[in-house]
Amino acid sequence: MVRAEDLVVETFFVGPLQMRCSVVCDTSTGDTVVIDAGDEPDRLIAWNDEGGGTGPNWSSAPGPVRAGDRTVVALLNTHAHFDHSGHIPTVRKHWGVEWWLHPDDTFLQSLAQQSAARWGLPPLPEPAEADHDLAHGETVHVGSLAFEVLHTPGHTLGGVCLLLRVEDAADHLFVGDTLFAGSVGRTDLPNTGGDFQLLANSIHTHLWPLDGDTVVHPGHGPLTTIGHERETNPFVGVGAGEHGAYGRGKYA
Repeated sequence: MVRAEDLVVETFFVGPLQMRCSVVCDTSTGDTVVIDAGDEPDRLIAWNDEGGGTGPNWSSAPGPVRAGDRTVVALLNTHAHFDHSGHIPTVRKHWGVEWWLHPDDTFLQSLAQQSAARWGLPPLPEPAEADHDLAHGETVHVGSLAFEVLHTPGHTLGGVCLLLRVEDAADHLFVGDTLFAGSVGRTDLPNTGGDFQLLANSIHTHLWPLDGDTVVHPGHGPLTTIGHERETNPFVGVGAGEHGAYGRGKYA
């Protein structure tokens, strides 16, 4: 469990869909994990290696962690839509680290180039193949950081949320497009296995039991907390009823 005083979490909104890439650093060791490094690889590399470039859009730290004081030790993904995974091959090659993905999203990752092309975006590198599978209930230990894996299918078949336990402070949950502030992930996208009832069940079963002050880092949009979404989310919160109010979310 990482100590609160040693933890820095940074948000980079990257690419045309403004996807949240989260950079998590244990400053006591310098070990750093990048979650959903889907776009703007040069920006991520410049900041993590040199402290240069535009830097993060948000940081939990009062100032930057100096370049040279941290080392990227792993790449993790919440799911494999192209905006979250398209440039994994680029950053994996640069940092020479391994990549974790749930195996139920392997097929979706293979479609990253096609999906980006449908949006009229520049070509992506050849899709990556994960070095390790994420599995529900396991804890992934990467350097001095540890993430508990919660399999939350519904937005995609292999969607997961990654829980970082923090000593003497609120935990952090990296949810990808499973949950948003006031919304949930879309369930109507092609080749994804989206299913709103499955998504709602994933959230009710695996997310709502977490501590209410758990900080939620969605794949798009602002931060929120488990407690706030559990009480107020119109799609899956307690007021929405067992089956939720709608069949799709407002974010991609």
